[in-house]
Amino acid sequence: MVVCLVGATFGFLVWNYPRGKIFAGDGGAYVWGMVIAVAVVTLVQRHRVVSPWFPMLLLIYPVWETLFSIYRKLARGQSPGTADALHFHQLIFRRIVRVAFADDEARQLLARNNRTSPYLWMFAALSVVPAVLFWNNTYVLMFFCLLFVTTYVGAYLMIVRFKVPRWLRP
Repeated sequence: MVVCLVGATFGFLVWNYPRGKIFAGDGGAYVWGMVIAVAVVTLVQRHRVVSPWFPMLLLIYPVWETLFSIYRKLARGQSPGTADALHFHQLIFRRIVRVAFADDEARQLLARNNRTSPYLWMFAALSVVPAVLFWNNTYVLMFFCLLFVTTYVGAYLMIVRFKVPRWLRP
């Protein structure tokens, strides 16, 4: 199941990045999320040596993004189910990634979207790398989960307050 997902994802990325010819949409995201969730639960159940915090750290970015979005909306008196444009990736797109030079507006947006991805890859690597390195050490994994949450909130607040360091801006 996971090998099929990896193959499909690789094919999708080869076809799709950086020009964005097709989009997976919510349906694709739900399929990816469901397969990954089943895989990590199965992994932890079948191999007791793997810490239950391994999948938590491995997937902390989407989990924390969801929890933080719910908190952010409730704190503003909104329903957690309402859409907004204040997600981390959207803030990076609008406030950090500079406008690319292209001959029309559609190409400019696509070029900015493509430039946003490496920022998110690096941010996700902050959790994926330690998860893979310390897959069986529960306390270290818990520490890195806390470190990720702290880093996420700090980075989010910097971007919202327009205090992004120059070295992060292209």
